[in-house]
Amino acid sequence: MPSSGLIDLALTDVKAIAVGFGDKSVKLDEIKSNLVELEDLIYSLGWEVVGSTFQKTDQIRPRTLIGSGKVEEIKAMIEETGATAVVIDHQLSGVQLRNLTKELDVVIADRNQVIIDIFAKRAKTSEGKLQVELARLMDELPRMIGGWHGSLSRLGGGIGTRGPGESALEKDKRTIRERIDILKKKLKTVTKHRVQTSKSRGQSLKVALIGYTNAGKSSLMESLTGQSTYVEDQLFATLDPLTKKAFIKDLGEVVVTDTVGFINKIPTHLVDAFKSTLEQSGDADILLHVIDASDSQFERKANFVEELIASFGWDEKIILNVYNKIDLLGPTEKRTFSRKPPFVLTSTFTKEGLNELKLKIKSLKPSNIIEKEIFISNADVHLEEKLKNICSVDKIEVSSVGKVFYVSIQEKHLNDWKSYLQ
Repeated sequence: MPSSGLIDLALTDVKAIAVGFGDKSVKLDEIKSNLVELEDLIYSLGWEVVGSTFQKTDQIRPRTLIGSGKVEEIKAMIEETGATAVVIDHQLSGVQLRNLTKELDVVIADRNQVIIDIFAKRAKTSEGKLQVELARLMDELPRMIGGWHGSLSRLGGGIGTRGPGESALEKDKRTIRERIDILKKKLKTVTKHRVQTSKSRGQSLKVALIGYTNAGKSSLMESLTGQSTYVEDQLFATLDPLTKKAFIKDLGEVVVTDTVGFINKIPTHLVDAFKSTLEQSGDADILLHVIDASDSQFERKANFVEELIASFGWDEKIILNVYNKIDLLGPTEKRTFSRKPPFVLTSTFTKEGLNELKLKIKSLKPSNIIEKEIFISNADVHLEEKLKNICSVDKIEVSSVGKVFYVSIQEKHLNDWKSYLQ
């Protein structure tokens, strides 16, 4: 078992101890909730959790983060359980990683490293892999001072193979910064291509699924589009952005995008690395904020996502709260749990609320959908069904010579109906 303090994705049969942590500004129940989430992250990495503990402290120790008493407690847990790794729910400095590795003699990792390595396992597209590499480099750079020899070995390209002297450290840092610049330029190219692709889709209504990880976004996308996606009951089941077309009766074609789920204490550099992916949500006409209504912590998680939405500048967009997994609620819970308008209650398992969701999307009428009056004569009656299939018909007036349809229609369809406009 390596003891560099870095996660080796090739490791198997790893037994880990999860350690929660919070200072005086963090409430005890939040520390415990984050610890449960950390255990889920560890399982998502493919490791086994064999023990857990936590510490709430008024003082953060620069040398080891946690106190000496907690270090001794973890040592005893390692001996008792045969653990080969310890994961701490707080970002660790290079000094802290080195010292904890020396004290405990097992693999040491923090929450950030676990998240990034889960992303590394999930990334399938070239863009996803670029973003993971960028996130990893940005995570490692601040750890370098006070780290240990070989601490950058998993970054490849010979980085971290030189001695620990100041000149070697500066050379490593410069090499990493140069690689970060290259990755950012490549991701800008990907973003430019996406903008061009988005324009080629015309004025189709764009809907993006956002929410806390494991809220059921991928299942909801499958239900909306009728196309199978990768759906797994685990954190970050979806990493690479996925865009598919859906058809909503009386509205027409809708472009639906599902991206990576959010998570509490998400590293800033991880958000920065995945900025190009998140921009797909920012380009949407409607944001569906998918919330797991069966989660006892759903309000806290929903508030966290709302804070991120505001930080991205998306809070002026049309946002529809989709309270998902209501099949897991009892009758009383379903009636009484709090919800924020506009909202819809859904279950992708029982299909409850899915038609209502489509109607709600249709009723929101974002800026690329305009109201028009279209006249179809009795001689062109065969066109009525075609019109109903591409737009929302709000009212119909019948006369002896034909019908006037009051519709909400996407701009891209107007040219086809120019000669029928009133």
